[in-house]
Amino acid sequence: METLKQLLKDLGSDAKLAAEYEKDPDGVMEKRDLSDEAREAMKRKDLDAVRRLSGLDEVHLTNSTVNAHD
Repeated sequence: METLKQLLKDLGSDAKLAAEYEKDPDGVMEKRDLSDEAREAMKRKDLDAVRRLSGLDEVHLTNSTVNAHD
């Protein structure tokens, strides 16, 4: 659970990682050792599953991306 949560945080704050994820999401998720269930949720953009699997059940997620890079 913490792994997915950290990946989500890192994607929002690390421009290089976000660009790498755009090009090779499977590679990034494999490096982060995400569970198969988490990988599938991310690929499907299943926001309910991502919330549940990351422990961010109380956070309102949308199907858009907000980047906060330096």
